[in-house]
Amino acid sequence: MILTTTAEVPGYAVGEILGVVFGNTVRTKNIGKDITAGLKSLLGGELQEYTDMLADARTEAYNRMVNAARDLGADAVVNIRFTTSQTMATAAELLAYGTAVKLVPGK
Repeated sequence: MILTTTAEVPGYAVGEILGVVFGNTVRTKNIGKDITAGLKSLLGGELQEYTDMLADARTEAYNRMVNAARDLGADAVVNIRFTTSQTMATAAELLAYGTAVKLVPGK
């Protein structure tokens, strides 16, 4: 499957739009990691616990989006985007979305 942030795939044309596909996950750290990150935030610098959490969340959301596209029989997902939102004080959602398409050679 071709996955891209662009609207077009070189060498192909979109033959059919199957629809928008999504993958999301909501993550939170345990209280121990929150306390550690809170102490680090007083000193400044990267909060590695949260960096790792968001990297894992991005991978999970991406994989869920790809699986949704596969379920539709897509050849590609174009215009892939990511967004995050805070769902509560200690939790964040990461959403991956794009357009699942069938490709045809040409263009």
